[in-house]
Amino acid sequence: MHHPSSQMASLYERVRDVIPSIEWPAFAGDISAILELKRKRNAVILAHNYQTPEIFHCVADIVGDSLALARRAMETEAEVIVLAGVHFMAETAKLLNPEKTVLIPDLEAGCSLAESITAEDVRLLRQRYPGVPIVTYVNTSAAVKAESDICCTSGNARQVVESLGAERVIMLPDEYLARNIAAETKVEIIAWKGHCEVHERFTAEDIRALREAHPGVTVLAHPECPPEVVAEADFSGSTAAMSDYVSREQPRRVVLMTECSMSDNVAVAHPGIDFIRPCNLCPHMKRITLGNIRTALEENRHVVTVDAEVAERARRAVERMLAV
Repeated sequence: MHHPSSQMASLYERVRDVIPSIEWPAFAGDISAILELKRKRNAVILAHNYQTPEIFHCVADIVGDSLALARRAMETEAEVIVLAGVHFMAETAKLLNPEKTVLIPDLEAGCSLAESITAEDVRLLRQRYPGVPIVTYVNTSAAVKAESDICCTSGNARQVVESLGAERVIMLPDEYLARNIAAETKVEIIAWKGHCEVHERFTAEDIRALREAHPGVTVLAHPECPPEVVAEADFSGSTAAMSDYVSREQPRRVVLMTECSMSDNVAVAHPGIDFIRPCNLCPHMKRITLGNIRTALEENRHVVTVDAEVAERARRAVERMLAV
């Protein structure tokens, strides 16, 4: 069945400010096919905030930061979940939906943060710091989550850390997130040396230069940025918190110190706001395309599996977080 041109036209209306009209015909065929495949397979597409606008606004059913995707995945009636994002997100969706088929369109969509730590590393940390609770960022493999006490996201990290009632906690794997949270709480935080390859490239100097070039610009920084970047910013928060900030405060000019597509996706809802784009792309997020989402649904690939025993322990850590 071909989708009526009126439906495709209204989808294009949504993204016309961020996708040039000359590029649209190249996307339209895949979008139309994906909408049909979703119906046929009873599938939903979960897309992270860092996905490109033609995915985020035209084929996704559920969008958000990694916490929102994890939560909403559990509420879906669909039989198939396609995760437009990186591998740890697909694993988390599988942990919370063991009965459903979870697909990731490209197995190479990894994450420098998730790859910075192994389950073995966590076991060694336990030996070194006996009795100190381990908080693991959701940007990790299921195997690492399984070795930890509780998970957190950049949106709820402080709450999670304080919920444990401990004087000190180990926080993995993002060193900057740990240091940024340490600045907000009395709990002593032991950090690991993991970094996000997108956020670690931003500098305080970048922000000063942006302020000079764009007087009055409001600067929002993700907590995976180095602490000196967060200190120079007007606000720091998860991608969901940044998006809420823009909606609530309606700054005239804004810059989001995070992955580049985030600005495009938020800009769609706020045509009156001037978004300055300091473009750092995540090469892993960008491996997901309309073409491989379509193939994932056509050929049922790549199926994400998690070892049952690992899944059970990892699920406990995620559920503890969701209960906070």
